[in-house]
Amino acid sequence: FRSVFSTIINGIEDQAKGRVSSIAVSASPNLQDINAELRKRDVRTVIALGRNGLKVASALDKQWGVLAGGVLSVPEAQAKDFAVNSLAPDPALLFAKLKSMMPGARKVIVVFDPRQNDWLIRLARDAAKDLGIELQALEAQDLKMAISKYREVLAGADPRKDVLWLPQDSTTVDETVVMPLVLEECWGRGVAVFSSNVTHVKRGVLFSLYPDNVELGRALGRMALSPNSSWAKGVSPLREVRLAVNTRTASHLGLNLDGRRLRFDLVFPEP
Repeated sequence: FRSVFSTIINGIEDQAKGRVSSIAVSASPNLQDINAELRKRDVRTVIALGRNGLKVASALDKQWGVLAGGVLSVPEAQAKDFAVNSLAPDPALLFAKLKSMMPGARKVIVVFDPRQNDWLIRLARDAAKDLGIELQALEAQDLKMAISKYREVLAGADPRKDVLWLPQDSTTVDETVVMPLVLEECWGRGVAVFSSNVTHVKRGVLFSLYPDNVELGRALGRMALSPNSSWAKGVSPLREVRLAVNTRTASHLGLNLDGRRLRFDLVFPEP
């Protein structure tokens, strides 16, 4: 995380032309000292990176506008007071990339925990409608329910038009149980899977979008330089992205990506 945050800060500094003060916060920071330091440095806007950064920023004096980045999701009750830039890729970008790789895709299936991703699925429904895709979103609030949903939908999935989406969801995308099940079933049935987690591409998922941390920093810098009144409060998905693809999986699915004029930032298996 330190490396990721450092790269994001580089992007912020590039956009803000150096008008940036960085303050590393501990797990138990002294809020009085941080408030005093911000006033001393004549800070106008606070960009909070990571869950701990947001926790600290939300407890500061209310004279500063707060932008948040480097977090996956924030409870909606908390997010309404801030502009939160999530690390969860925008479903509209994911679905558009899917259609560019698989023009025949007609249905996206996703199993999600509404406590974590209700906000993301609302965006996904709109994105799917705009692209003429059917979204089958199945709720699961525990691992047992998630596994049951996966078995049910994969048993009836049509590999010619149905695709599985794995969001970043600790309940429904368990790394030790769900991932082996999904990868084995989908490989055997010829069903494509894409993910919001780039590490899954190495394991056999077709593609993922992941953060372009420098561009994310620049985006946060642009927002910080704009009036607070122009900020969209609540959680926004990640739009500063790069593309990772598994060419072995694409070949297994019979996809010819060479003719799609796609630029891949990360390719597995590694050449």
